[in-house]
Amino acid sequence: MNTMISSARTARLAREVKLFQTKPPWGVSCHPEKEDQCDVLLVKMLGPKGSPYENGSFKLTITIPEKYPFEPPIVKFITPVYHPNIDKGGRICMDMLKMPPKGAWLPTITLEYLLISIQALLANPNPDDPLMLDVANEYKYDVDKFMENARLHTDKYAVEL
Repeated sequence: MNTMISSARTARLAREVKLFQTKPPWGVSCHPEKEDQCDVLLVKMLGPKGSPYENGSFKLTITIPEKYPFEPPIVKFITPVYHPNIDKGGRICMDMLKMPPKGAWLPTITLEYLLISIQALLANPNPDDPLMLDVANEYKYDVDKFMENARLHTDKYAVEL
């Protein structure tokens, strides 16, 4: 890989990770898995207020590709989530995590913006682009049942005692 791209990638990642330490967005913390490497980041995200996830604390990983920021990072939930756009393996269906023309990833998207957007997706599922069809249908046709199931799932898996 081109050394200039590599050092620009490293500098940008260091800057973005430092921002999480100095000025973190509400309910999101992010730090490298290993102290001297920024290839894998660990995230802790609080569920959005007013959503069935609001009492939850969710763990995610971000794997930074070689060509970041020209390729989107791979973001996965470690904590199980009951959501139309998040599957049992923790994968997230969101345009911002995919390359154009199918996706909406841009090199200008920061990790902070990406994580805030994932937090917003928790509160506002997109049932028309689901990874979990049964959960999407429940959200579409019986939102009260969906809210209850999402809350119960959050209480079971995402509440730290």
